[in-house]
Amino acid sequence: MPKRKIRKSITNRFKVTKTGKVMRRQGFRRHLKSSKSSKQLRNLKRVVELKGFYAKKVRKAVGKKVRGKSKKTIN
Repeated sequence: MPKRKIRKSITNRFKVTKTGKVMRRQGFRRHLKSSKSSKQLRNLKRVVELKGFYAKKVRKAVGKKVRGKSKKTIN
């Protein structure tokens, strides 16, 4: 089976940690800063975790192994 190509644009925007968390930067920091308070701008510097369905998609596109709970079949 051939190797899967990773998406370079996604690798620049997101970082997958060793534990499998997908981290992203927050928006609203490029321009129109004068209308925002310094506290708001300071809080927007933080890197936040991407959760749920989108995190799974990013992990797959970056080529990291998707760790999930094992699904048990119900008889």
